[in-house]
Amino acid sequence: MKASKFTTSIIALAVTAAFSAQAADDRYIIKVDESKKGLVKALAKKLGGELKVDGKGFIAASFAGKDLSQVKGLLNNPHIQMIEEDQRRVPLSVYSDTAGNPATTQLTPYAVVQSQADQVNFNAGAGMKVCVIDSGLDRSNQDFIWNNITGTNDSGTGNWDENGGPHGTHVAGTIGAADNGFGVVGMAPGVDMHIVKVFNEAGWGYSSDLAYAANICSGAGANIISMSLGGGGANSTEENAFKAFTDAGGLVVAAAGNDGNNVRSFPAGYSSVMMIGANDNNNAIADFSQFPSCTSTTTTGKGKNRTTTTTTNETICVEVTAGGVDTLSTYPAGMATSASMSADGVAFASSSMENAGSASGSTFYMGTAESTNSGANGNICLIDRGVISFHDKVQNCQNSGGVGAMIINNEAGMLYATLGDANATTIPAVGAAYEDRSALLAASSAEINIGASDYGFMSGTSMATPAVSGIAALVWSNHNGCTGTEIRDALKSTAEDNGATGHDDYFGHGIVKAKAASDYLTANGCGGGVVTPPPVEGGDITADASGYKAKGKNKVDVTWSGAATASVDIIRNGSLRTTTANDGAYTDSFRTSGSFTYKVCDQGTSNCSTETTVNF
Repeated sequence: MKASKFTTSIIALAVTAAFSAQAADDRYIIKVDESKKGLVKALAKKLGGELKVDGKGFIAASFAGKDLSQVKGLLNNPHIQMIEEDQRRVPLSVYSDTAGNPATTQLTPYAVVQSQADQVNFNAGAGMKVCVIDSGLDRSNQDFIWNNITGTNDSGTGNWDENGGPHGTHVAGTIGAADNGFGVVGMAPGVDMHIVKVFNEAGWGYSSDLAYAANICSGAGANIISMSLGGGGANSTEENAFKAFTDAGGLVVAAAGNDGNNVRSFPAGYSSVMMIGANDNNNAIADFSQFPSCTSTTTTGKGKNRTTTTTTNETICVEVTAGGVDTLSTYPAGMATSASMSADGVAFASSSMENAGSASGSTFYMGTAESTNSGANGNICLIDRGVISFHDKVQNCQNSGGVGAMIINNEAGMLYATLGDANATTIPAVGAAYEDRSALLAASSAEINIGASDYGFMSGTSMATPAVSGIAALVWSNHNGCTGTEIRDALKSTAEDNGATGHDDYFGHGIVKAKAASDYLTANGCGGGVVTPPPVEGGDITADASGYKAKGKNKVDVTWSGAATASVDIIRNGSLRTTTANDGAYTDSFRTSGSFTYKVCDQGTSNCSTETTVNF
């Protein structure tokens, strides 16, 4: 794994995502008649509320020590349409580091190649703009075309072009870092961006902040909203804001989450938002990438009249994935940590472990460094992974007089590690790849350097999300007559199938492919056409089924919209139940018990809705 480049490594912003529903910090969203908002604001203030957000048709306020029912009681006013909990939204990324040196040459992150973004030219004249809702984009990084970037300041989170942590700058670089000969290149190099900074110093925002930000994005003329964030609990104000943006022709993209479970995170879980999972550079799903089910279940009635309805909806789960493991991108100046390593004058890829500084000297092999060895005095220690902790290995090297340490992986690939929170060592230490072990052990001299960098690595669905946002802008720039939903459909229709054959909860439709999507739109137009893999069943027809009992019979009300033929076929359990007028409603009646699956199709065709299930 020789490399004619330095190695960059960082400790990325790590967060713990809490997905439980809560009235975070006693904050609530109050939906109001816009013409009477002033009265409601005054009432809220009089009752001890502290105004946090003043949005279109809503305000958000905190009421110290009050739960939802108490706030509803306080604000019993005819001008108030709804009061709901204001959910926390946190940035989604996890710790990682990997190899690379963007300081001396322009690097192409692996996800650019994996997604075919390097095979499509960005059309800068198409008017694409991506609105990035995150922690700000720090102006200290020069790998952007700053004349193409605007933003909105916030009294709570500060100036949009000053970082609230590296997360937002990293995300923005993946979307649109310039193609300029240094640093990294984004998916849509130099694309126009509008930055909305929603994260405060503590590292979270709220659902009301996102609803407000969606309006800002719309006002800024954005085509795409990119959100590498999420949290627990759906919120109608937030959901309606993103639905309005999508209905107006835009595309909203959000991260699935990093807890590696099947919990549905929001805003990604809304149907109007495209949920993104993360894969690595080997086309494997990331172990942290969340995989919520595409089915939802509702129960109505009580006792004998109790019925359960299960609906399949592929817009509430992962739709596509992109590279999100060890993703190289931009950082606020000097916030990342870079490392370089060479042996006998040849550069090798490495990862920074701990302790800034430089060291050079002859090499000395310490095996697994389970004890001190005077032979290491004044030398660079070459150490095999295993048996004892990384910290103790480096400590034994230092106590032997060693001036630097290289720890070599004992399995294929790069060693990514730290020396722990209680690190007591001071010599620079780096990880090395197992594939380089023989060459390193054969070397007589080595050099290590660890220092600050403007570029670094993060992992998370937070990193996959801007990749898809940038790819969408790239593809859309060459097909700007399409809507955001049509771009979304093209990306899904042409994604590379991975994992279980066909659509699955982990990859959705697969790994996104820019050139395949662009070629698909060129061949079929914005409306799409036949493609392999085929488009998801459902076409433009949406349907629902609701079961209940009446006069001793089971009744199922089937409703639908979007059918194109004069009559439609009602399919129950895979067989034609009836053909009826395309008037949007049909009631089925029968006495048998069991599970019944319905879908609605254009008459005599395979263009059908997704299936919905009712149980009796």
